[in-house]
Amino acid sequence: MRKALALLLSVVMSLSLLVSTAWAEDPVTQDLAGKTVILHTNDVHGAIQDYAKVAALKADYEARGAIVYLVDAGDFSQGSVYVSLHKGADAITMLNAVGYDFVTLGNHEFDYGAQQLADNLKKAKFGVLCSDVLDADGNILCSDVLDADGNPVANAAITSEVEGSGLKIGFFGLATPETKTKANPALIKGLTFLSGEALYKCAQEDIDWLKGQNVDVIICLTHLGVDKESQPNTSYDLYKNTTGIDFIIDGHSHTVMTKGPNGEPIQSTGTALANVGVIIIDNATKKIEENKLVPIWHTEKKDGNSVTVYDYTKEDAAVAAAAKAIMDPIDAEYGEVFAKSAVDLNGAKAPGNRTEETNLGDLITDAMMWAIKTKAPSVDMTNAVAITNGGGIRAAINKGDITKKDINTVLPFGNTLAVVYVKGSELLEALEASTYCTPEAVGGFPQFAGMEVELNIAPKYDKNAKEYPGSEYFGPKSINRITIKSINGKAFDPNATYAVITNNFMAAGGDTYYAFAAAKEQFDTGLPLDEILMEYITTELNGVVGEQYAQPQGRMTITLPAEEPTTPTKPTKPESPKTADTGVVVYGLVAVMAAGAAVVVTSRKRKAI
Repeated sequence: MRKALALLLSVVMSLSLLVSTAWAEDPVTQDLAGKTVILHTNDVHGAIQDYAKVAALKADYEARGAIVYLVDAGDFSQGSVYVSLHKGADAITMLNAVGYDFVTLGNHEFDYGAQQLADNLKKAKFGVLCSDVLDADGNILCSDVLDADGNPVANAAITSEVEGSGLKIGFFGLATPETKTKANPALIKGLTFLSGEALYKCAQEDIDWLKGQNVDVIICLTHLGVDKESQPNTSYDLYKNTTGIDFIIDGHSHTVMTKGPNGEPIQSTGTALANVGVIIIDNATKKIEENKLVPIWHTEKKDGNSVTVYDYTKEDAAVAAAAKAIMDPIDAEYGEVFAKSAVDLNGAKAPGNRTEETNLGDLITDAMMWAIKTKAPSVDMTNAVAITNGGGIRAAINKGDITKKDINTVLPFGNTLAVVYVKGSELLEALEASTYCTPEAVGGFPQFAGMEVELNIAPKYDKNAKEYPGSEYFGPKSINRITIKSINGKAFDPNATYAVITNNFMAAGGDTYYAFAAAKEQFDTGLPLDEILMEYITTELNGVVGEQYAQPQGRMTITLPAEEPTTPTKPTKPESPKTADTGVVVYGLVAVMAAGAAVVVTSRKRKAI
């Protein structure tokens, strides 16, 4: 079935009012007449205060004669209280204000559930390209969601032709299949996230359709990343198993890169708008002639403290005002100091909460144990342990004052405290699965209290032939890496029943914790995890995180192999892996805006037969 709607919009190029006019080094000096520039971001994670700089950079390129597209590779809806407080809606407001053209979806766009995502996207003034996520009917997700103008917000692929340029660009987008375990499984029931061969096939269908539309350059927006834990669904895997992609704009792994290790045309900006990606296409030759990263900010040590230094300080006044309107009320409510820390609490990803025991992980799980002990007296604490996933710990707490915003930034997901009753053997399985790739980082890595555990990473993870249902994780065939030495000072019993104090995400089987989802007895306290942590600090610790948390408390011992494997490290400037038949395609014509010219866009939607 084919449906067509043609619109032609004329756009008057305007330059933004600028708050500041200075930057360390002008990144845009050349004459760009006759060029098309694609600016891109990824994994912004709520850093909305710097969107004004992205808008200013866009204006800078337009002022030098370029036609500019602005796109994002996902994870814009989560990561700070500025976007999490209203469940991602404020992130859409900011993307609209900056003037994004297209985005793909990251796993964190699903944190609030599929319905909330659909509601948020109704407000979008940009296109959503995400071919590999299908609803219960096999349709591309959100294809039935209309924007304010009555146009579908989601398409499988889209072509954009700037009148007079002679250049036609094809875009399509892909989300990580890891979403099915990195978002709360209870909130995304019925969705299919294509992976492996099905993912490659889906991508190739989009590529082939774009080629049939006689595009000159094919750009793929992916939220796949390049981490080993994401194989076989990384952007490297995608490029290797498809033909016809000219460039991949990547997200998910927070990698800073301008090409892959074998020269793959893959670029990623890191996270939190530390950099903005730039792709320059010559309209005459119809070739990509340059790709690079423009630094926006970096961190430096001053007087022993880490401080942010801006490489690019221009700001768009209107966008800065839009961010301020969101941030000021939140800062007023969440900015009050309620406690202090005498020590730095480790919020790093790796090495850190996804690879080893940390002092911040100890603090959080101690708070979880305390909350159940004081608020749920029916739970037998002698047989209770607390476990939270390292990937759910999103930031550090520095020595000094602690605000509510600090705690919400550490624990931004709105998770609640749950209790799951499992046999000792099931607890062992969960721990074995959640450390399957250690010493490589994994979001499910356990931070815990009430246990003494040994992890021997010398043996290879002994996985089952089949994955956990609806996941990208293989359960353990045998327990050969994890040993539980004791539970609250008592010998571990694989046949005993233990109360596992965890978060509702893990209780539903999130990350690697499928043993918890199958538990017949469990309950959700409804107590928000961030509020529990604040209450623990103020009540039990008398408002001071003291020297007892200066170092990890030795709850996990990791035995290294005789010769540690070397794992390539990715640059970090800066920081903090079913199938479905895609069936019939539907075509439509919509119009989008680009600076100084009219743009005609042809889109492809995917529907099931």
